[in-house]
This record gives sequence, C-alpha cells and structure tokens, in this order.
Amino acid sequence: MKIGLLAGYGQLPLIAIRNLKAEGHFVVTIAFNEEINTDLSFVSDKIYTFSVGQAGKVLNTLEKESVEAVLFAGKINKSLLYSNLKLDLFSMKVLMSLKDRKDDTIMLKIVELLEERGIHVLKQTDVFKDLIVEEGVLTKKKPSKNELKDIEFGFEMAKEIGRLDIGQTVVVKDMAVMAVEAIEGTDEAIKRGCMYAKKDGVVVKVAKPSQDLRFDVPTVGVDTLKNMKDNGGKILALEAGKTFIVDKEKCVEFANQNKMVILGVS
Repeated sequence: MKIGLLAGYGQLPLIAIRNLKAEGHFVVTIAFNEEINTDLSFVSDKIYTFSVGQAGKVLNTLEKESVEAVLFAGKINKSLLYSNLKLDLFSMKVLMSLKDRKDDTIMLKIVELLEERGIHVLKQTDVFKDLIVEEGVLTKKKPSKNELKDIEFGFEMAKEIGRLDIGQTVVVKDMAVMAVEAIEGTDEAIKRGCMYAKKDGVVVKVAKPSQDLRFDVPTVGVDTLKNMKDNGGKILALEAGKTFIVDKEKCVEFANQNKMVILGVS
C-alpha cells in the first residue's frame, strides 16, 4: 500500500517509516518544515517539505501520489496558528469555517478533508503497538502511598481537561494542581508546574475520554524526563494502554539513574 506520512516534531515519524516499510508499504513523507527535527529523506521512499499553512498543496500532493492512506506522526504545535504562519487560501477558508479552534475540531476537519478524497486515516495505535505503555511500575523506585494519592487525583484532573479538549497533562503536588497543559504543550506545562511544586512534582499524562486514536495519542520520551529532572519533577504517571513511551529502555534507565518513577495507570 502507498501510505502518506504527515510528519511533525519528535522521533515518531522515523519510527513510523521503519514500521510501515517493515510491513512492505511505500511511504510518501510530507515533512512540515516548522516542526520537523529529524532527517527523514534517507528512509522515506519519497519526501516533500511544506509549511503547516499549505494544506491545499499537501492534499493535492497526496492525491497526485495516489496515496491510499495517511498516518499522523509527530507533534504539530497549535501555537503556530498564533505566530506569523502564512496560510494559503485553502487553509484560510478551512480555518474560517470551523466553529472553534479546539484540537479535535481542527483535526477532525483535516480527517474529513482527507476522507473526501478517498484517503483513509490510520490509527496511530495500529502502527506504534510496541510503544503503548503497559500497566504497572516500570522503574526500580515505586511511588509512596501519598504519591499514589497524588497520581489518582492528577489522573482525574487530567481526564477532565481532556474531556474539555484543553490538554492531556497536569502537574500536581499534595493533592493540588500546579499546572494544566493548554496551548503551550507538555514541556512548558511541566516546567511551570514543577516550578510551583518546588520539588517532587507529579506529572500525569492521559488520553482524552473520547480520544481519537488516529491522531494526538499522548506521547513521552527521554526529553520529557530530562525536562522533569531539570525542574524538580519526580514521578511520571501515564495512562496504560492509551499512551506512548518512545525509547522505553532509555527512559527507564534515565529514571533509575535519577531516582525517578515511571508507571502506567488505569
């Protein structure tokens, strides 16, 4: 099958190409130049580079290449919409037609535009099966009883902001919310939350209650843990079965070296 990869920030695009090609697919990569941070030219069968604001060109290219399905992989920061991003006429019309600018509203419209052209959107969980977080403590260090209370509290709070389509991450301490993720993204929310927690901040990341598995599945990696360490974070709790951890072995090794905790919770 000929598959289009819509590639943003992080390691997920590279992992996606390798997984798709291992299954025998031909991969046409669309790399978004505002976000891409990995050279994908040497692994892609064909690659194009566009701006996030060139939706018209992206759709036309996928059609021209006779792509049958697409996969979203890698972060695209919504904050780009509020920068000096130049939008083509097609993108402007689409944006103006939306009832609001929530993440799901934007992404579901993109999915609709793709499906109108006969292009199926793949579930991220079908391609990244080996990244799905399992339930249980992954590290040597385990959370205390009080920390487990913080995790349970944070899980509930994160689910609520997810229900409202605000974000998927909260930082908590002593049963109080230190920070809620919004348009700034996970890394900035962690920095802010851990600053207020002073030390031993608990970071909880979950899927939305109505998570669409075709896009925006919550993802963490070594950089997430480094950010926590630099700002005093101690525990990273992830929703089991519905979140991704990239380079799990490296993440666990880093956490063990720094006496941090990683666990999957339901």
